[in-house]
Amino acid sequence: MLLRQFQEDYYYHVYNRGVDKRQVFLDRWDYVRFLESLREFNKLEATGGFYRKFLSSKFEFRGPTPNLGVGPLGQKKLVDIIAYCLNPNHYHLLLRQNTENGISEFMKRIGTGYACYFNYKYKRSGSLFEGKYKAREARSADDLIKLSVYVNCNSGIHNLVRKENWLWSSYLDYVGLRKGTLCETKEVFQEFSNPEDYKRFCEELIPDIKLIKNLEKHGLE
Repeated sequence: MLLRQFQEDYYYHVYNRGVDKRQVFLDRWDYVRFLESLREFNKLEATGGFYRKFLSSKFEFRGPTPNLGVGPLGQKKLVDIIAYCLNPNHYHLLLRQNTENGISEFMKRIGTGYACYFNYKYKRSGSLFEGKYKAREARSADDLIKLSVYVNCNSGIHNLVRKENWLWSSYLDYVGLRKGTLCETKEVFQEFSNPEDYKRFCEELIPDIKLIKNLEKHGLE
């Protein structure tokens, strides 16, 4: 479902894939670059010099969301990132809009910035993603929780790799295996006592999701 208008304080599942289903993440640096973009481009002020800053930085791959230290903590953000998963040829984001046109501006920056990086790195031109991203509103608290499971566990749902072994998802943060700082998890965890409860809920829901080939029937896309 393609949304043209987003409302403040509402939650949305946003997703897209590579044009012709091509892979858009070819090595670890591509994943890191996209994740750092989620952090860097999520500001009201325009960003400058990010590509040069990224190239000159040395990362240690102890976690998937290294922070370049740009911008003060607590700076007003366009969106809250609730959950994410990056797969080789597509991505899923669960976002809350904080400002007017926040998601639209955020996704424009992400799409343009990453495509420029990717095309320059791999000496290609043209569109990288399959048209405009798609989005679906979370209709209730229960819906938000189900969407968080679908996004966090997406690599496992598609049988790409065990979700516990996939660095490029916020699942590890939700179940206490990593202390990431990219996602706002409090809205989801209002319904769970601890990360282990959330993990059990994921394990219970995933088989049902896998059984439904048409995701619209489950209200996830």
